Amino acid sequence: MPMLDVYIPDGALRPDAEKALINRLTEILIRGEGADPTNLEVRAVSWVFLHRPEAVFVGGEPADAPRYKVVATVPEGQLDERARATVVAEATEAVLDAEQGQWPRDKARVWVFPLEIPDGQWGGRGRIVHLADILIRITDSPEDAHALAAKRIAASRTERAVIPS
Repeated sequence: MPMLDVYIPDGALRPDAEKALINRLTEILIRGEGADPTNLEVRAVSWVFLHRPEAVFVGGEPADAPRYKVVATVPEGQLDERARATVVAEATEAVLDAEQGQWPRDKARVWVFPLEIPDGQWGGRGRIVHLADILIRITDSPEDAHALAAKRIAASRTERAVIPS
């Protein structure tokens, strides 16, 4: 159930390349969550909001080449550290590939922010949706979904509580 906010400056990409990029980013995030990107039910709840910044500034001056921002928002427990790193790396490459050589290939022009929304604060269809509600679609029972959700949320919170050395 990922949500993507993708910021692409107007005219930075060819329309066909942009469409392919949006699809590729969707698939990257779905895989990052551990789901099958060909699953139509999963795709139906995977939304992308495309933003068109009129201008992007770097150091207070107009940017000399397009800058991109991808904000990948998921329910808490969906992306562990490895999955976040994979989403960042793959999304960055996807954006640069979409430019099709129009600009120098520079990873510093792409920022990716994978964000988790705390359990109990994800809302859809007029109600709060917990991670267990989402995971029930990939488990055999509600009990399994609740156990898996509790495990993933605990791991996510433990990971965030650890101070890097």
